[in-house]
Amino acid sequence: MSTVASSEKFRTFAIVFAITGAALYVICDLAGLPLFTFHPATSRFEWGYTLPRRGEGPVMYWYGWTVTMLIGASIFGGLATLLPAAITRKIPLFLIWLVPILAIPLLVYSLMPFWTK
Repeated sequence: MSTVASSEKFRTFAIVFAITGAALYVICDLAGLPLFTFHPATSRFEWGYTLPRRGEGPVMYWYGWTVTMLIGASIFGGLATLLPAAITRKIPLFLIWLVPILAIPLLVYSLMPFWTK
């Protein structure tokens, strides 16, 4: 019996999604590219990167970065399924764990202003 989880295309999608997802999240964080900004004090969403408004407290970019990453990684994963299987089998699987590990120091660095205030 063949299932979606055992298909070659799903395997390719999952591998590329995992690799590009971590990389895209770091890029979104460091470049300030959220799809939207959430203002928790007023429960307001605004498209793109917006600064906090006076008297409304901090804003949250995390949701926007996550949605941006999910869309981007899905696009890259979907495009990878269009490649021939001979090419996709050559994607090194160690990148699935290496890219997130390399992303951690960059994310910690991006959070330094919160710890040094």
